[in-house]
Amino acid sequence: MKSNTLQLFALVLAFLGMTSFVNAQKSYSLDSKSTFAVAGTSTLHDWEMKSASGTGTANLTIANSKLTDIESLTVTLPAETVKSEKKSMDKVAYETLKTDKNKTIKYVLKSVEKVNETTWELTGTYTIAGVSKVYKTTVKTTVTKDGLNLQGSNKITFTEFGMKSPTAMLGTIKTGQDLTIKFNLTFNL
Repeated sequence: MKSNTLQLFALVLAFLGMTSFVNAQKSYSLDSKSTFAVAGTSTLHDWEMKSASGTGTANLTIANSKLTDIESLTVTLPAETVKSEKKSMDKVAYETLKTDKNKTIKYVLKSVEKVNETTWELTGTYTIAGVSKVYKTTVKTTVTKDGLNLQGSNKITFTEFGMKSPTAMLGTIKTGQDLTIKFNLTFNL
């Protein structure tokens, strides 16, 4: 009888161990297919600058093909990898971002709230041009066979990050104050 009880106890422990392993939080890395963009307006035309050069990690729990927890998430983007279709615009953007002193744009997660199965509210700190600000971001999530995809955007302004709206052609072309940061991130094992 004692032997059967010990075997049953060992079986239960093994099952519980496997269950917690299946649901264990894992570290995921940002895939090179991830994209970032910043969009704005000017007196001449709307514009967008893009990058696919970010690095990052996320500690996630995915169980039964569903995201159940986001413990941490950090993304770093070299500021001078953000490019437009015009080198002159890139130069002005890098001056505005103060890339001589601030080489990266960074996001660090502070807290999360699950809205529903595919929507999460992330609160995190953006550091842009050497200034850090906390924003709430609603993201759409999709669990993939290799990890997780997050898509979202934030509205910010130049002044929130201590930057002046760029101008060109002796001030005749002015950039609007509002910006939209957009991201499509894929984290893989």
